[in-house]
Amino acid sequence: MDTINISKQTARRFVLGKQGLWPGRRWRGKKGTATAIRECEAVQLDPLIVIARSQDITLHSRVLDYKPDHLYQVAYKDREAFDYGGWLAMYPMRDLPYWRVHMNGRSRDKRIEGFVLNHKKLFEEVRAELRKRGPLGNRDFEGNRIGLWNYRGRKDTALALFDMWLSGELMMHHRDGFNRVYDFRENIAPKEFDYVATEKEAETFFAQKAIAFYGLKRESTMRGELNYHLHRDYSKAEMTKLVEGWKESGMCGQVQVEGGRDTYLVLGEDVQALESLEKGRVPRGWNPKETNTLEEVTFLAPLDIVSARGRAKKLFDFEYTWEVYTPAHKRRWGYYVLPILYGDDLVARLDPKLDRKTMTLEIKGFWHEDDAPVKDADFANALAKGLTRFAKFVEAKKVDVSAIKPVGLRRHVRKMISEE
Repeated sequence: MDTINISKQTARRFVLGKQGLWPGRRWRGKKGTATAIRECEAVQLDPLIVIARSQDITLHSRVLDYKPDHLYQVAYKDREAFDYGGWLAMYPMRDLPYWRVHMNGRSRDKRIEGFVLNHKKLFEEVRAELRKRGPLGNRDFEGNRIGLWNYRGRKDTALALFDMWLSGELMMHHRDGFNRVYDFRENIAPKEFDYVATEKEAETFFAQKAIAFYGLKRESTMRGELNYHLHRDYSKAEMTKLVEGWKESGMCGQVQVEGGRDTYLVLGEDVQALESLEKGRVPRGWNPKETNTLEEVTFLAPLDIVSARGRAKKLFDFEYTWEVYTPAHKRRWGYYVLPILYGDDLVARLDPKLDRKTMTLEIKGFWHEDDAPVKDADFANALAKGLTRFAKFVEAKKVDVSAIKPVGLRRHVRKMISEE
């Protein structure tokens, strides 16, 4: 397969479309939530709740009529997804056989292995309690305080539970708020997915998953992906041979984006979508159920894969940093700033806050790009619709847009919201 050359606009639309963000929301409700997790490959989780948790904003941006309870139901009642990893994310349950290869490797990690071997009695006691009392969380164990703070927990039992989870012996039965409640994997995983894939199957799976997750995956980063997932140390020569094999088999193709030097990998099954986009068409199955992103803006979550960790700059020429952990005096924008998607571009940011006493959605700050269409009535309408939907999502009764500038945009948005 020859190298595929595409425009930056095609690259943006493809990455957004693969993640269900463009040209608009195409999934709905609880069923759509399960579909979104499968189609998007993973949704990163974060415990922080300011206006809503990052994962809920991620799913709200992709799923019509989304409610946080949908994620809970899909994962912990229907068992269509599971959460896992130091890089904590929700994955489709069908991925479990391949992750179990990774989990087995984690159990042989020197840190985990050393902790287990040095605390055999502790692990047996934890297992005994789980067998006796059923699903348990950190708070259900008295445990012994550990000397140094550890993000996995403050007790030895918490560390044991966490390591048993990383190694695949335990899974998440449910979450109480965001606190983990564990049980044995065999009590949770559907039987059809509770097996261990072969190393070769896992190698192919994680390669395809990484490419699908990013849409366009930099070829030079594939070695790191497989090294992490399979606990291997692939040489450059091995990786080159693997990638060439993938290309020859048609599993993936090579892509170059105009104006860039990097080469990217795309799944062979997605080449047709790229070709459609390059011709100005919307790929089959991508049409939105309601409004598109020109009719209604979408607010991206802080950890959204399309814009987090510097990707907004590479893909959209848009500066974005999640400043929640940045000292206040060093922040450029605000505490919980969200990028604003309009059409196929990121054009502005806003810092939302929910006043829970008055249930008012407050826009604490609004910053637009120099070329953002802030004087355009269509953009003002789209922003108002996006704010109205977001307010409904967080159950706000009012929206305060007094911080939005320019003044003309603020007046138009305020008027539109009042008429909704």
